[in-house]
Amino acid sequence: MCLGIPGRVIELLDGYGNQLALVDVAGVQRKINIGLLDEGPLEPGTWVLIHMGFALERVDSAGADRAMDGLELMGRPRDPDGDAG
Repeated sequence: MCLGIPGRVIELLDGYGNQLALVDVAGVQRKINIGLLDEGPLEPGTWVLIHMGFALERVDSAGADRAMDGLELMGRPRDPDGDAG
């Protein structure tokens, strides 16, 4: 698993070569490039790990929790006011 910020896909965005998704990152909605994911179509509700605006890896909810735990160990707060991205 890479070091990244977990986010949950809300919806896929039309256009942009089908490479953008709206993702919830700690309560904040962000446009994320999903073009690097190679495991077939992405669906709303899928968890991804994000680095520099790119989804790099799909994870399950346990993987998302582990990633957030790792960020907290480095001093990054879990709450949405902590600027999670």
